[in-house]
Amino acid sequence: MLARTAQGIYWMSRYLERAQHLCGMLKLQSEALVDRPIREIHLGWSRIYASIGRMPPAGGTVLVDNDDYMLADSYTLADDLTFERTNQDSVWSCFAQGRENARQIRQCTSAEMWSCLNMAYLQVQGMNIQGIWRGSPEGFYTWMVGQLNTFAGIASATMYRDEGWHFMQLGYFIERAQLLSGLLNVQLELDDSGREHSDGDWTSLLRLYHALEAHSRIYGIEVKPESVIELLSTDILLPHSLIHSLDMALYEVSTIGNGPDKRSSGNVKEHASRLASTIHNWQEQPDKQALLARVNADCRELHQLVNQTYFDYFSESAFTN
Repeated sequence: MLARTAQGIYWMSRYLERAQHLCGMLKLQSEALVDRPIREIHLGWSRIYASIGRMPPAGGTVLVDNDDYMLADSYTLADDLTFERTNQDSVWSCFAQGRENARQIRQCTSAEMWSCLNMAYLQVQGMNIQGIWRGSPEGFYTWMVGQLNTFAGIASATMYRDEGWHFMQLGYFIERAQLLSGLLNVQLELDDSGREHSDGDWTSLLRLYHALEAHSRIYGIEVKPESVIELLSTDILLPHSLIHSLDMALYEVSTIGNGPDKRSSGNVKEHASRLASTIHNWQEQPDKQALLARVNADCRELHQLVNQTYFDYFSESAFTN
């Protein structure tokens, strides 16, 4: 497979996973506007911005005990995170980038995949924050998540299982692991900031990753930070857990095989294996916050190694006669 084609497939899945994850967080945040305390709403915005490494408009969010002010502020923040085209991490930007990468590798995707993605893109083009805010913002984010889930389902049902499929899966799993480890670490940092702890902060994470029922079955109805972190990090049966994503990333790297340089390819496999082992040795690591920070940094390094090995490798043949 051509390097630029593999890169397009890989980035398509990463951008679409990023858009879906942000939509999930914004869905929970918009639902909280109805009946949650102002403190929780403020925290929710702070957590979202910290997790994507972006400063809010005007430099930050301000906790003001006024419902009207908080609603107006939420409107501005939701627009910045959803439709702002100069924000490369907004839902619009990620979805548009995913669709553009899909357009460039049409020969590697099924007609049904392109139709699903392009139809959703054309619908989103005509939307704005004013329109979704007058109705049901949470309904829009639910719809977006549904469209992206439908695309993933169509891909699973129709895409040929060649290298392109494995690069797409690799992009999904690296992105998931990076997003989850980063979000858990942000939540721990917010808890350590000296503010009053709320079970709702951690319950929302279980809802985001469809893990509330599993948590109740395994740990009971009481939600504690330690149990949430352990479940989302180490439960192999949870589709979005760290351990599942990292194990699958290792599998995809091993399935794809070697790039042009065997040494570089070996480094990718070794790093992916070491990263998966870190989570499998979860109980041996006393400082979970440091562990999550290391996993997040290692996910970024794994991405760099994948890029250097398969997409942007040095071609010695270009300098030979």
